[in-house]
Amino acid sequence: MKNIQKQGNQFSNKLGIKLVLLFFILSLNTLSAQNIMISNLNSPNEPSIMMNPKHPNVIVAGANLDGYYISLDTGRTWTSHRLASTYGVWGDPTIAVDTANNFYFFHLSNPDKQHGSWIDRIVCQKTSDNGQSWDNGSYTGLNGIKAQDKQWCAVDPRNNTMYLTWTQFDIYASYESQDSSIILFSKSTDEGTTWSDPLRINKVAGDCIDDDNTVEGAVPTVGPNGEVYVAWAGPSGLVFSKSLDQGKTWLKSEIVIDEIPGGWNYMISGLERANGLPIAVCDLSNGPNRGTIYINWSDQRNGENNTDIWLVKSTDGGETWTAPAKVNDDNSNRQQFLTWMTIDQTSGYLYFVFYDRRNYTSDSTDVYVAVSTDGGSTFINRKISKSAFVPNEAVFFGDYSNITAHNGIIRPIWTRSNFGQVSIWTDLTTLDKLLTKAEETPVQEEILSFENYPNPASNFAYVSYKLHSLSTVNLDIYDANGKVISNIVNNEGKVYGKYIERIDLVNLNIAPGIYFLQLKINNVVKTVKQIVVR
Repeated sequence: MKNIQKQGNQFSNKLGIKLVLLFFILSLNTLSAQNIMISNLNSPNEPSIMMNPKHPNVIVAGANLDGYYISLDTGRTWTSHRLASTYGVWGDPTIAVDTANNFYFFHLSNPDKQHGSWIDRIVCQKTSDNGQSWDNGSYTGLNGIKAQDKQWCAVDPRNNTMYLTWTQFDIYASYESQDSSIILFSKSTDEGTTWSDPLRINKVAGDCIDDDNTVEGAVPTVGPNGEVYVAWAGPSGLVFSKSLDQGKTWLKSEIVIDEIPGGWNYMISGLERANGLPIAVCDLSNGPNRGTIYINWSDQRNGENNTDIWLVKSTDGGETWTAPAKVNDDNSNRQQFLTWMTIDQTSGYLYFVFYDRRNYTSDSTDVYVAVSTDGGSTFINRKISKSAFVPNEAVFFGDYSNITAHNGIIRPIWTRSNFGQVSIWTDLTTLDKLLTKAEETPVQEEILSFENYPNPASNFAYVSYKLHSLSTVNLDIYDANGKVISNIVNNEGKVYGKYIERIDLVNLNIAPGIYFLQLKINNVVKTVKQIVVR
């Protein structure tokens, strides 16, 4: 017995197993995160989110393909639902809100074959009761078998006119030279009941491959006097057009803002695909930057392993633009990608959300929010994700994130992909938090709660532990010689909560003796002795 115990002690020493209690985890750009999981049902991705400016406690979100989510307490709790329409609900969700407290859910179509074809129109569904019920929807863009894709909407707060822009493919994913992609525009003046005939607003067409030379990413925004501004990416790079008569006429030729070195469709390790499509907003506040147009995107001009987030602005209605300013404030040669931007119209402050790998040399990924309080001259970056995640290119991650803000309340939304489980999250972010510089302080790691019982055990043993955040879990059984004899939990991603693992000692053919149970949660390891008797 003493010899066995000695071997056990040698095993423990050999592995160097101990619980690390103190270490540094905060940096100067980290705030106290309050991450909230919105949903992990039906593998949601490509989320969109919108706060009602008149009632900021009401927030509506959407995600692929047909999920919508309601919060009535400013994002603290959520209910999950699935949207339905006879036109079919097929992803690319876009949420908009007007001043009459109506929310709108725009999406692609997939009606039954008797009534249409896949993504043959853009569908708009409306709710007047904070998402408790939705109408069947209206649509625009129906043009035979041509594919309609990547729609975005802007609402003029002066009169609730809705402006919609998107990409039309002659044939989606076609490599034929005669097939092209164009940017279309449509508007509604009656709360989405009817829509104007689609109007082509771009002059330089793209191909249909859904790559750098395809025209995509048309996100409209409204100016102080009802101007309609749109930017998109394509074979000419980042381009811009505008209408000064509510969409009746547009520029004779689009204005080229930037070449987008490397193109808008780039590769990020761990993702099936990524893009740097642009987002446009205009300042409607009464602040000093009223009327300024901003465009945000990401690209790889600094190298394929150094994707960055960029911003340009125009103070003359889009006629001239500043040189690109880098939003991410790190000096590393790491990846920042899949950005989105919004503006708080009460202050004119800009907010950005993006994925960030500045802290790692691997595919581990954080989520950051940036804020600019001076019209895009300077940026404060804060990490908002409570823990990193590692995406898997075999699991579709989506093409974008989203963010909404009003009166200093900021609600980003993003996708996490861990071990094949996809979920969407938000954070209870405020302006005060973003502007407060966190101190670099040693903090105590949460003690690993780990219990095994009964001990000794004969037929079954149980391991109980608690997770405080999304974590990677391993549980192994070692014999007294340090050999792994069974793997109970193998690199599983588990969310917050208490877990009990049941170990069937009989079926595992574990003979009487002394063993060691090793639990590893992320980088924290703890080992306990387990005696087996018969």
